[in-house]
Amino acid sequence: MTAPTTDIDVLHYSAFTTHPDGGNPAGVVLDAAALADDDAAMTAVAARVGYSETAFITERDEAARRYRLRYFSPLAEVAFCGHATIATAVALADRDGPGELIFDTASGEIRVETTADGDGPSRATLTSVPTRSRPADPGAEVEPTLAALRWSADDLDPALPPHVAFAGNDHLVLAAATRERLADLDYDYDALEAVMRRRGWTTVHLVWREAGDDSARGSADGVTNGFVFHARDPFPVGGVVEDPATGAAAAAFGGYLRALGLVDGPTRVRIRQGEDMGRPSDLLLDVTPDEPRVRVSGQAVRIPQSG
Repeated sequence: MTAPTTDIDVLHYSAFTTHPDGGNPAGVVLDAAALADDDAAMTAVAARVGYSETAFITERDEAARRYRLRYFSPLAEVAFCGHATIATAVALADRDGPGELIFDTASGEIRVETTADGDGPSRATLTSVPTRSRPADPGAEVEPTLAALRWSADDLDPALPPHVAFAGNDHLVLAAATRERLADLDYDYDALEAVMRRRGWTTVHLVWREAGDDSARGSADGVTNGFVFHARDPFPVGGVVEDPATGAAAAAFGGYLRALGLVDGPTRVRIRQGEDMGRPSDLLLDVTPDEPRVRVSGQAVRIPQSG
């Protein structure tokens, strides 16, 4: 029997933004101990909230700042969610002060450093589980996905080949050849959902690399300010047409760049997401060639609720 959920206190935060109208909203339940063994109840809460994910802290060690964290979309549990991790970390920092947090997730241990960011919202930086990336199968994976997206092979950037990348979940990475192709997203929801369920993907991570003068990129503290990408993430398997900021896919994408040999030293990558759906988001990745874990940073802000 599903436990009553109407009295569960859900905080509303938007991650990877400094404004409630931007970023990716997430529900955050800081005390979900009563729901720890009730997946149906947590799914019901997530469905009522209506965001792509709601995060639930089901166990805690306050002294060690260690928490068991679970994530639910409106349809099912998700092994790992980056934006809900950032939102939860900032919610804890807002309550308890900045510092390091440890989240035990279905994908493994995730460490998050939270810092006060001047007069703006707190910032959180998560360190992913080890990433990996492999070429996508042209026939079984790429072709049906392109058909569902209503894209052709000519719409892809040949310099950035399709891969399936992992950072807690699998994501198909497809690079668009033009910004216009990325902006014009009108896909077959049912067809893409079917492909994604068959392959076990959480999102399809669509990216476009912004052109720039490599010689003009600066360096600070040994970290090169590297690429800028624009991204979109269809998420039909979670009951959502599109995610405006996807931290898990961003971490996997950092591993993708590393696997392609595009990172030759400590590199900071900026991802702009959500622009085409009116919720601009900023995600920062720190990637190094000899470290499979990727650091994903962003701010989060509480969303005021009426009533």
